[in-house]
Amino acid sequence: MQHAPGFLKLVQEAKQRIKETTVDEVKRRLDNGDAFYLVDTREESEWKRGHLPGAIHLCKGIIERDIEKTIPDKNAEIILYCGGGFRSALAAENLQRMGYTNVVSMDGGWREWTAKNYPTESSR
Repeated sequence: MQHAPGFLKLVQEAKQRIKETTVDEVKRRLDNGDAFYLVDTREESEWKRGHLPGAIHLCKGIIERDIEKTIPDKNAEIILYCGGGFRSALAAENLQRMGYTNVVSMDGGWREWTAKNYPTESSR
């Protein structure tokens, strides 16, 4: 996907202020049964086609509005993902600005996860 230059600039600036993790690390942690919130920030239609096992859905359009009632603990570990790691980076930055202290964006996102044939779930 060809992204607009202004969007890419915002993402690159956000990535300098957030923590990121890899698809392989998230898979390893899920396999180990580690406790953390896994949040899909993609749109509803993307979520319905498939998502990571155990993920909850808070799309980029509503995450800032709904995060405090969904995950009230601002110290909870939260791993965000989207299609490729751009929207999740922007969401991670906003959650940090809201006082969340342990937020990470999964670089590579859904596209890399599915390219590696890692397990998925569907809401259909």
